[in-house]
Amino acid sequence: MAKESEGMNYAPKGKPNPVVKPGEFTFAAIALDHGHIYGMCNGLIEAGAVLKSVFDPDPKKVERFCKTFPSVIPARSEEEILADPEVKLVAGAAITSERCALGLRVMSAGKDYFTDKAPLTTLVQLEAAKAKVKETGKKYLCYYSERIHVESAVFAGQLIEEGAIGRVIQVLGTGPHRLGAAGRPDWFFKKEKYGGILCDIGSHQIEQFLFYAGVRDAKVAYSQIANYNHPQYPELDDFGDATLVGDNGATHYFRVDWFTPDGLQNWGDGRSLILGTEGFIEQRKYMQLGQKGSGGGHLYLANGKEETYYHVEGKVGYPYFGQLVLDCLNRTENAMTQEHCFKAAELCVKAQIQAVKLQ
Repeated sequence: MAKESEGMNYAPKGKPNPVVKPGEFTFAAIALDHGHIYGMCNGLIEAGAVLKSVFDPDPKKVERFCKTFPSVIPARSEEEILADPEVKLVAGAAITSERCALGLRVMSAGKDYFTDKAPLTTLVQLEAAKAKVKETGKKYLCYYSERIHVESAVFAGQLIEEGAIGRVIQVLGTGPHRLGAAGRPDWFFKKEKYGGILCDIGSHQIEQFLFYAGVRDAKVAYSQIANYNHPQYPELDDFGDATLVGDNGATHYFRVDWFTPDGLQNWGDGRSLILGTEGFIEQRKYMQLGQKGSGGGHLYLANGKEETYYHVEGKVGYPYFGQLVLDCLNRTENAMTQEHCFKAAELCVKAQIQAVKLQ
């Protein structure tokens, strides 16, 4: 399978929609351990940000990155970027367990931090990140791509905000991924490094629940993990699911797994079903099963007024990135509140800690 058929290389490109003038917002990239760094940088550049420099200790990763972003300047060290007064934000996709430590260094250097999901892997890291945000006043932002970089997910949020399905009372989510083991780095199979499946790709699902259902806090009612079919990787969770209950009574069930078959046209048939008091929304984020080349952005809405199918690919865009840039400049929280970012991180770690091992 081509690398693009794997979720780790998901890097959508939208239409440029700059919210700042050229040179008004400069950022850099540090740590290229996960392919999501490309999507993160694409989104910021489309919002008008300027990607100035990049650093990773692996020259091959830097070389590939520079081919994608030809104007970027390779830095000699992390310190060179952290000392650059022009750089306002650092984007990073480090090994998951190392993302928090990088964020602490970035914020200590007086810059905002934008990390790939999961933003951290332990509750100790969470407390350290919270303390550093309080100490420095800087932002610890996260790329929860399955909501912020998927047009059907963005559109679903807009419909809910408009009241299209009333009060959201349940969110069901599935996040299947293709394993593509041969293309994965060694750290991906070490639980201490990647955090476990509920912490890793489960973070997408929990963040969406908090957002769509307007939940500020939640409890993990139960969670489960298993390694059903990959004994050669004993620390890999290839399956996980969980149920959460929000502080407003809304509920959430999600399933994540590494069982996308090679015959599927995409790296994963990600879906969500959002139930409201006055209707429901179904998303088929990346494909239509049985329709080759169907692309993403499929959404179904049913409520008291209509039953409608929307194909929103290329029509909605990704407003998160422009909001993020302006938040950094204006010290606002329109893209995502710090509380929300950290709560999603907390719950995915707790779901992993509490998980019953099935096999």
